[in-house]
Amino acid sequence: MKRVFTSAAEALEAVGSELGKSDWLEITQDRVNQFADATGDHQWIHVDVERAKSSPFGGTIAHGFLSLSLIPMLAAQIYGFENVKMALNYGSNKVRFPSPVLVGSKVQLTTTLAEATELPDGAVQVVFGHSLAIEGATKPALVSEMVVRVLF
Repeated sequence: MKRVFTSAAEALEAVGSELGKSDWLEITQDRVNQFADATGDHQWIHVDVERAKSSPFGGTIAHGFLSLSLIPMLAAQIYGFENVKMALNYGSNKVRFPSPVLVGSKVQLTTTLAEATELPDGAVQVVFGHSLAIEGATKPALVSEMVVRVLF
């Protein structure tokens, strides 16, 4: 069930809690190719299916930044804000890519609310901990802390 925050107080109360998990999402070669086109990153390990078969991974892998860019879509299944004047991505504290995502794999986002701080302008700064699991893998594809500023 999606967690919806309607006030700064609700976000402050949720610090330290796991907010939930997204649905599983399959990473397709088409998605990887579209990301390569959008970013101009056509490194062979991502887009050359035949060449990548002889790589240490045995096939093409998703860009690390593709995994990172999936957070807004997957996080929208986990949490959201209502009754806000605006919410802005403020940045990232940490981003790591511990394990590659092979094309054809499924990923799932888990989110915790790591920190929340009231700001002088009536906003709250929220730090979300994200971990992108790969189905059947022991290490996640991605761990990150994303900072969002929300003005209620």
